[in-house]
Amino acid sequence: MRITESKAKSRLGRAAVVVAGSLSLVASGGFAANADPTHENSNNNNSQKLRTAVSPESVMGHLGALNDIAAAHDGTRASGTEGYKASVDYIVENLRAAGYDPELQAFEFPFYAELSPAVLAKTAPVATDYSEDDYETMTFSGSGEITAAVSAVDTDGTAGASDSGCEADDFAGFTAGSIALIQRGSCTFAQKAINAEQADASAVIIFNSGAEGATEAVIGTLGSPAVTIPVVGASHAVGNDLLGDGVEAHVKVDTISETRVTWNVFAETASGNPDNVVMVGGHLDGVLAGAGINDNGTGSAAILSVAEAMQKVKTENKVRFAWWGAEELGLLGAEHYVADLAAKGELDEVGLYLNFDMIGSPNYGRFVYDGDNSAFPVGPGAAEGPEGSGEIEQDFHDYFASQGLASGETAFSGRSDYGPFIAEGIPAGGLFTGAEGIKTEEQAALFGGQAGVAYDKCYHAACDDLSNVNVQAVDEMSDAVAHLTLTYAMSTVGVNGEGEAVKGNAKNKEKFTGNPLGGGTDSGGGLHPEHGHELAVK
Repeated sequence: MRITESKAKSRLGRAAVVVAGSLSLVASGGFAANADPTHENSNNNNSQKLRTAVSPESVMGHLGALNDIAAAHDGTRASGTEGYKASVDYIVENLRAAGYDPELQAFEFPFYAELSPAVLAKTAPVATDYSEDDYETMTFSGSGEITAAVSAVDTDGTAGASDSGCEADDFAGFTAGSIALIQRGSCTFAQKAINAEQADASAVIIFNSGAEGATEAVIGTLGSPAVTIPVVGASHAVGNDLLGDGVEAHVKVDTISETRVTWNVFAETASGNPDNVVMVGGHLDGVLAGAGINDNGTGSAAILSVAEAMQKVKTENKVRFAWWGAEELGLLGAEHYVADLAAKGELDEVGLYLNFDMIGSPNYGRFVYDGDNSAFPVGPGAAEGPEGSGEIEQDFHDYFASQGLASGETAFSGRSDYGPFIAEGIPAGGLFTGAEGIKTEEQAALFGGQAGVAYDKCYHAACDDLSNVNVQAVDEMSDAVAHLTLTYAMSTVGVNGEGEAVKGNAKNKEKFTGNPLGGGTDSGGGLHPEHGHELAVK
């Protein structure tokens, strides 16, 4: 799409680094806009009308299109792929058809894909094939196949933390073209690998320290596309086996590791207070392994349906809909956006943020983010909900109670795009139907489904396609998305004191107090824990 100079100067444009010139995403997908956009239904200015417009047929229609996009692009919609570009195109075209003027925010990110498993073997003096459990490709490793002499770098393999390879001087006398054998410890994997490449190593093997609990294969990341040579992690035993004179090894790594460009997508209502923006977002990207239809086609499709159905609504607060890129790589799209707002001094324009990540899990629960930390106190697995987040949580519970539906709670675990917002003190909330966690007997009694089974057995897997979505969950949760989006579009007085109380939504209304103990899950979103900066890097 083409972003004009005048658009770039709009309020949304000031909050985004919009793409200059032309971006031909339409051609990459070829998928037409939704044939029956819900915005044509009516001026959906009350909850009942809006929820009717945001029908399961509407949401599932969008999910079907995203599933088709993945099928046409090697089975994936991950950021940095043609499938993601086509997904962006689909969102943009449907927003245009609904009467919005969507904008894109481009940003660079580190793209990584392992195309085939690594190979590590000793070829001399005695050939030894190692078990696949004894080595692992380092994330962001370069690609290549090498058979060469192994040269130990400032290590004799003694168990314990080592500064092997942390200094350029460690490579004094290193033979160019050799495979650098480095012990874990003291500095980052990236620093060790960079030093090795600068010493003309052909590949790098970083083996574990051998300390208690650190004998298995090193599984780690270089953090970014910092080197171009193969880098593998190995067990302490393999590292010691590769020590000595006359040792040669074969290393093969098949990866893509490079910097690519991806996009966030935004659209906002024409009406409403621009100084009290209600943001409604979810990530559009999936993982490389599959189509990403529950995670997070469901949230993306529901938000699109709500946006379509609200286009004619005259709102009191401006509503900004967001589809984030590169969430699966560490919330990168939302982090980029929030950092950009902070740099421009525009964070205070955001009144609250609602996040919808995985809302159609096949063995679902109705989980609301625990904004007041009553179920999940602040600690390693739960961040503090900013002031006002508890009110958002309660409003979701109240909505479900009004429909005769039980609701539980999920922690602000930092695993989805609310993270950068709550880190800046912006009130937040949202919904989640469960990922790799296991449904309990109590939850099965509350929500239905099967106890002892994951909420989503296809989480981050190739089977996360259209067949992996529970339509009833999508219907119930998208209705809640619609209800709370419209509620805050009209007033956020209960959350941040802005605006006037709406009849039937007064701050002092009687609260639902039946939230079930034990009805929650601590996982809090659709991102693997290791993407939360928990990987060992030394």
